[in-house]
Amino acid sequence: MTKFSDLELDPRVLQAVEEAGYETPTPIQAQAIPYALQGRDVLGIAQTGTGKTASFVLPMITLLAKGRARARMPRSLVLCPTRELAAQVAENFEIYAKHTKFTMALLIGGVSFKDQERLIDRGVDVLIATPGRLLDHFERGKLMLTGVQIMVVDEADRMLDMGFIPDIERIFKLTPFTRQTLFFSATMAPEITRITQEFLHNPERVEVARQATTSETITQRVCVFKPSRKDRTGTEKRAILRAIIASEGEDCRNGIIFCNRKVDVDVVAKSMKKHNFSAAAIHGDLDQSVRTKTLAGFRDGDIRFLVASDVAARGLDIPNVSHIFNFDVPIHSEDYVHRIGRTGRAGRLGNAITLCAPAEEKYLKAIEDLVEMEVPRMPVPAGIGAGPSDQPEAAAHPARPARAPKKRSAAKPEPAPAPAPAPAPAPAAEPLKAAPVAAPVKAAKPEKPAPRSRSRGKQGSDNDVVGLGDHVPAFLQRSL
Repeated sequence: MTKFSDLELDPRVLQAVEEAGYETPTPIQAQAIPYALQGRDVLGIAQTGTGKTASFVLPMITLLAKGRARARMPRSLVLCPTRELAAQVAENFEIYAKHTKFTMALLIGGVSFKDQERLIDRGVDVLIATPGRLLDHFERGKLMLTGVQIMVVDEADRMLDMGFIPDIERIFKLTPFTRQTLFFSATMAPEITRITQEFLHNPERVEVARQATTSETITQRVCVFKPSRKDRTGTEKRAILRAIIASEGEDCRNGIIFCNRKVDVDVVAKSMKKHNFSAAAIHGDLDQSVRTKTLAGFRDGDIRFLVASDVAARGLDIPNVSHIFNFDVPIHSEDYVHRIGRTGRAGRLGNAITLCAPAEEKYLKAIEDLVEMEVPRMPVPAGIGAGPSDQPEAAAHPARPARAPKKRSAAKPEPAPAPAPAPAPAPAAEPLKAAPVAAPVKAAKPEKPAPRSRSRGKQGSDNDVVGLGDHVPAFLQRSL
């Protein structure tokens, strides 16, 4: 079996690795590090949790051990899709380069430009950055990329999802043609393949697992349920989530709960706190200081459940996460692989549970097609979907429309008595009382329509017929 001591790394790097408690490299490390030390371009494909970060950090420190950085001209560049992943890469450099005079700068959003410029001006061996903040510094004229010897693109497929591909192409063109490129991704979409063909020079392809595969150490389950009412889907989902956590018992030490939308992250986190769960939310709209503090609390065990959007799905190395809960089925099937990859890391056992409503079954089908397996089903917790708390509300709902017709039926009969005053035209027919036989002739009737006055403003008089105006139809004047 290969050991780190067999990989021809710098002795100072090996010392740091041993102090960190590692002896045997993972498959991606054992295959990628030798090619990187030879100065070759590397295209690394491996599922999350396999140690891709160390695959480029260790050889970079060894290759950059000699030489000196110049002001505003970093010697190497590491691009990461999110602030959290960039900060994690920086932590790895601090761990493995602690016995060297290695200089480093972290360029991410949410941090003062002046502090970052101060570090760049001193000159750094490695620059770790998100694409947007890196280009901001470049456009300000505070940064030059012509001295980059090694360029790393980490989590390239996440870059694609976040729309960073045009920025990545621009950054590639700003770096020297002679650079060494290390390109790592868990999946290889067609757009990613196009970029590797354009910017990598005869790369060594290192693939330690089939694309879009899940770790065998993760127990996957899905809970397919049908809500009692469509508008109660979210409420019942949260009840199912709490019931599943309770059923897992002590095995569920901690967990990350993934939601598709930021608004749902806040709702679920608030619901968990309301039911006495230690939980906190993390998503892209929060300040960087809040996100950093929340992640630190989760790592330290102060927070038991981290409710997150996909900002935490890629690349974050949080050890000993026992459970991953997909509150929403991910819309992009590749995100499922990355989400559940937060557990079962470094050979540990993990659990991944997905909640699936009827509207999400098409996404579940796409996930099963991608991973080429059917995710085992688990029963819905008892009492969810038609529980006692839901029945009174459901029973009261149909009673509302029943009251409305009663109001209308009570109001409609009011105009019905209007025809009753119809016999009131007796005064108008007084000339005919003396000769009842002449009533059918209605000799005087043709004279009445002549004025056509229709004086509706005098409806209060006794001689007017309500609702018919001055004209009285002949059939109302016939004797019975």
